[in-house]
Amino acid sequence: MQLVSTLPSAEPGTTARLDPFLSQKLRFWSLVAMVLLVYVHGYNLHPRYLQPWTPVDEPLSVGSWLQYFLANGLLRFRIPILFAISGYLFAHHDAATPHKERVKKRLRTLLVPYLLWSAIGLGMTWAMEQHPYTRQLVLDAALSIFGPQNPLVSGYSPGQLLLRWLLLPVPFQLWFLRSLLVYNLAYPWLRKALERGPKIYFAVAGLLWLLDIGVPPLFEGTGLLFFALGVWLRKREVNMLTPPHWLRLGLLAAAWLGIVSLKTWLAFYLQQPPFFPMLLLHKTAEALGVLVMWFGADGLVRAAMRQRWFVWLTAFSFMIYALHVPLVNYATEAALRLWPQQNLLVFLFLPLAIVLVAILLGAVLRRILPGVYGLLTGGRGL
Repeated sequence: MQLVSTLPSAEPGTTARLDPFLSQKLRFWSLVAMVLLVYVHGYNLHPRYLQPWTPVDEPLSVGSWLQYFLANGLLRFRIPILFAISGYLFAHHDAATPHKERVKKRLRTLLVPYLLWSAIGLGMTWAMEQHPYTRQLVLDAALSIFGPQNPLVSGYSPGQLLLRWLLLPVPFQLWFLRSLLVYNLAYPWLRKALERGPKIYFAVAGLLWLLDIGVPPLFEGTGLLFFALGVWLRKREVNMLTPPHWLRLGLLAAAWLGIVSLKTWLAFYLQQPPFFPMLLLHKTAEALGVLVMWFGADGLVRAAMRQRWFVWLTAFSFMIYALHVPLVNYATEAALRLWPQQNLLVFLFLPLAIVLVAILLGAVLRRILPGVYGLLTGGRGL
C-alpha cells in the first residue's frame, strides 16, 4: 500500500503497511486540514492577525460571529492533528532506514520546498509592488514583519531579504515545514526522551503548549507536544481507529462547541479579553477538536474516500498548503475593495476559489512539468 505522500510531513516514495482505513483517514485529513487552513488565513475582520486572545473590532453580526467562531475557534484543531500525524508517520518508518539517510531525504522533501516557496512569496510580493493598485493591496495586507515603517519587500535591505527568505517567510504558513525539519533532525533525542521519561516529557511539553511558549524557529509548544504524541502512539502501537473506552464523543463535542462559543462571545463583549482565560479556552478547544474530529468523523471519511474525485484531490494537499499565502491575503483585500460590505461572503467563497486555483495549477504542472512539480512539492502527489 502506498503510504500517504501528500501531507507536508509525509515521506514521498516510501511504502509501509498501514491499516487500510487508517491510511484513508490520513489522506482525508491531509486534504481537509489544508482546506481549513485556507479558511483560517482568509479571516477578514479587524484585527486580521489572530492570536488566542485577539478581540474583534467589528460590529457583532451573524457574519462576524461566524468568522471568529470558525477561524479562531472551531478550526484550530488542524495544526495539532497534523503534527500528531507527522510524528506517527515518522515513527512508522523508524526501522526501515537509518536516521542519517532519512534526514538527507527530508532536506529534499522539506527544506527545498520551503526555500522555493519562500522565494516565490517574496518574488510575487515584489512584483505586485511595481504597480500602484497591487502595491496598495500589499500595504493593506500588512504582512511585513518590519512594521509600517518598512512595509514593502522592495524596500528591504539585503539582510532583511535574507531573514525573510530563510527564517520568516512571506508565506508564513511555511513555519510548519521548518518546525518539522527541526523535529525530524532531533528525532533520536525526542524518541529517547519518550522512552526514558514520557511523563516528564509530556508534562514539560504540555505546559509549553498550554502557555503558548516557544523559541521560533527552533521549536514551539504545539509541535513539541503533538509531534511527540504521534511518535509515542506509534511506538506504543496504540489502536488509532478505536476510541478509548473513556471517550464520550457527544459530551466532548458539546463541550468543544460550548468553549468555542464562550471564547467568541468574550472576543466581542470585552474590549481587551483577558490573556490567560482566552488562552486556556483556546487550548482546551484545540485538544477537544482533535479528539472529536479524529474519532467522530469516520462516516465522513468513508463517504469521501469512496469518491474517486475526492481521492484524486488529495494528491494536491501540499499545493494548497504552499500556494495559498500570501495569495489569499492579497485577494481578500482586492475582494473587500470591490464588495466592502460582504465580509461573510468573501470569507465563505474566496478561500474555496484559492483552493481551486491551487488544485488547477498543481494538476497542470504535474501533467506538463512533472519535474518542476516534484521539486516544488518535494515529490508529493506524483
